[in-house]
Amino acid sequence: MTADQLKDLIAAGLPCEHIALEGDGRHWFATIVSAQFEGQRLLGRQRLVYATLGNRMATDEVHALSMKTYTPAEWTAAQA
Repeated sequence: MTADQLKDLIAAGLPCEHIALEGDGRHWFATIVSAQFEGQRLLGRQRLVYATLGNRMATDEVHALSMKTYTPAEWTAAQA
């Protein structure tokens, strides 16, 4: 899977203001900013992202995905 394909999958299932991906095709690190994360704890945010991938984690198409998730306000503060 390419970074563009993974980005498109996440964006199709979760409205995002920003998605940045790094990886080697199986192991990925993502930075994701979404208003959907408002009021969600870390695990809830991760579940929202994993839900966009469907069974691709189970089939090993995406072997590993680590992520940092931010609300728009958190992202703005992190960039300051």
